[in-house]
Amino acid sequence: MTGTMRVPRSRGAFCGFLLVLLGLWGALLPLAGPYFDFGFAPDDPWVYNTDRLQLSIAPGAAAALGGLIVLLSANRASGMVGAWLAALGGAWFAVGTSVATLWDVPGVGAPLGTEEARRLGEQLAGFTGLGIVVVFLAALALGRFAVAGVRDQEPLDEEPVFTGANSTQPLVYGRYARENPPGHGPPPPGDQPVAGDTRFDR
Repeated sequence: MTGTMRVPRSRGAFCGFLLVLLGLWGALLPLAGPYFDFGFAPDDPWVYNTDRLQLSIAPGAAAALGGLIVLLSANRASGMVGAWLAALGGAWFAVGTSVATLWDVPGVGAPLGTEEARRLGEQLAGFTGLGIVVVFLAALALGRFAVAGVRDQEPLDEEPVFTGANSTQPLVYGRYARENPPGHGPPPPGDQPVAGDTRFDR
């Protein structure tokens, strides 16, 4: 059972790396986005408030931390815990802005774009679309950690037993020469035949 819990570190490397990047993107977009004129109002970088903490920084940190666990994990249980943590962060990105209105959280700010398409892109890149991608990668990591491959099985501790034609037996000469199967070569010099010995019958 212990052997099936071990997995190669490469099992979650791809998903974990992407989850870390996406988590950092989601957490930093409202804070650093104004540098690139892409993000949310106000048009000043590094503006912090509790709304941004609840809706962007916290889920981004959950997705990044879960991705880091998935990336570094060599254990099936810890890898699945990291994937679930990232999935929760992604789900909050997707629905948090709507659910948070229940306790009067207005949001992180209006999108900075002036065109409708750009405003939609900022909303998708910062919340809904980002959350869907994070949940998808977390689910993919969960599936990979849940499957036990042949290489994940615990190796046998038994020594291999060789039988058949490839096995070798010691050669015995003299009194116990009859135990040798015929055809193992001539006896050493000075060896005397004994009763029932067939080595000299040619």
